[in-house]
Parts: sequence; structure tokens; C-alpha cells
Amino acid sequence: MNKEVLIALFSRDLQKLRKEIESYHSESALWVRLPGTINPGGNLCQHLIGNLRTFVGLALGGHAYVRDRDAEFGQRTFSQQQLLAELDVLHEIVMGTLEQLDDEKMSGEYPRSVLDMFPEQPVQLVLCHLLTHLSLHLGQINYHRRWINQTQAVQP
Repeated sequence: MNKEVLIALFSRDLQKLRKEIESYHSESALWVRLPGTINPGGNLCQHLIGNLRTFVGLALGGHAYVRDRDAEFGQRTFSQQQLLAELDVLHEIVMGTLEQLDDEKMSGEYPRSVLDMFPEQPVQLVLCHLLTHLSLHLGQINYHRRWINQTQAVQP
């Protein structure tokens, strides 16, 4: 997958993620746990921010970041407005980092092991993995938001 395709897909999904978070009808709706699920939309969004800031922004772009993965899932670190602002910053960081990658860097080894099943991990492979991870959680957030907005809209 070439750089231009990765840029287009990451940009598309990050914009969709922002739209999902923006579309929750209330701050509290972001944090409602659905029966049979573990993570509400707010925690999944925090997780995606931490994941991409770490594995794209820090590892590939040199953007300082200290990750607290446990807090991504266990705390309400950001308000809805703060999540939206963080997503705007994340979009800039991811796009800027991807733009700077040339063919040599894309085919070069990723600076740390991410995927246990692959002995060699070129940057391009890790970026494809990160994109599918983003898409997986984006779908979960979409489902969560639609369920919450629909359910809470019909309650008195």
C-alpha cells in the first residue's frame, strides 16, 4: 500500500471518528457502558488517540507523547470537547508524519516490535495494522453512539 493511499484512508477514518464523537447527543452518553460490552465510546476514542500518538506520532514522527494505556480504558481523561480537540491535533500529527515518509522509510523496519506474528515488521505493514485497528474501533464507536442516541432519545 503506498503512502498516498495510507494518507487518504487514515484521514478519512480520523475525520469519521471526529464526526462520531461530535454526534453523541451529550457528554454523559460517551461514557455509558452497553450491556455485554466492556468499553464505551469515550474510552475507545481515548485509546485510539493514545495508540496513534504512540505508534505513529512518537515512533515515526518524533512527536513527544507519554502514553497511559490503563487510563485510556479506565478513566474519563477528556471531555467531549477535549476529545474533539485531541482528534484535531492527532489528525495533524498523523498526516504530517505520513507525509514525511519516503519509500525507503516505508519499506524500512518499524522501530519497535508491534506484531508478534511477523518477524520482520516494515513500517508499511505496521501502518496497515494501525489502520485496521482504527477502523475496528471506529465501527465499535459508531455502533455504541447509534445505540446510545437511539435508546436515550426514546426514554422520557
